[in-house]
Amino acid sequence: MGPIAVSGASGKTGWRVVDEALQRGLVVRAIVRPNSVMPPPLAEAERQGRLQVFRLELNTAEALHHAFNGCCALVIATGARPSINLAGPLQVDAFGVRSQLKACAAVGLSRVVLVSSLCAGRWRHPLNLFGLILLWKRLGERWLEQSGLDWTVIRPGGLSEDDSRSGQEGVVFSGADQQSSSSIPRRLVAQVCLDALDEPEACGRIIEITSSAQQSRCSLGEWLAQPV
Repeated sequence: MGPIAVSGASGKTGWRVVDEALQRGLVVRAIVRPNSVMPPPLAEAERQGRLQVFRLELNTAEALHHAFNGCCALVIATGARPSINLAGPLQVDAFGVRSQLKACAAVGLSRVVLVSSLCAGRWRHPLNLFGLILLWKRLGERWLEQSGLDWTVIRPGGLSEDDSRSGQEGVVFSGADQQSSSSIPRRLVAQVCLDALDEPEACGRIIEITSSAQQSRCSLGEWLAQPV
């Protein structure tokens, strides 16, 4: 099996996807922007030769082809950061996703997991004050759905930096447009993204996730196996 590529690998969710993948013994290519600062755990992994790091812009097709070539899967964890540039979400969450999908098709990488957001596509939501971010996230999702690739969309709720919650809470899984609030630690999001790569039944699905201390522990595979 080839490496797993993770784009947005220096971000708060992306670096946890990389960290979890390394803990699982996977070979990982971290895709980051040229000026990104690597979180200490990833910088150490790169120094030790356990992590391949590719620095590029998402609109550079040749660099994306080089980074994705030979990979067996891609986790897209790129996302627009808060900025005065209200075009950022369009550039990153829509066009940036499309650029990555085109590169996947060009090099024969077929398995893609996209980290999106709860409420993607909804007009009346406070997050849309930040450059219509939920609308552009939904456009990115649609381009993935139409790409012909083996896709999964993960829509997490509000993202928490508290990794300790990941060992104390169970994931609340649902299909598209079933949840609208609640939060989830980024560490659990990372775990679900990697679990999706191992579950054929996750292909072609939009999966919404939040977490709760009252929720019994249930794996993605167990949830997917439940009768509809």
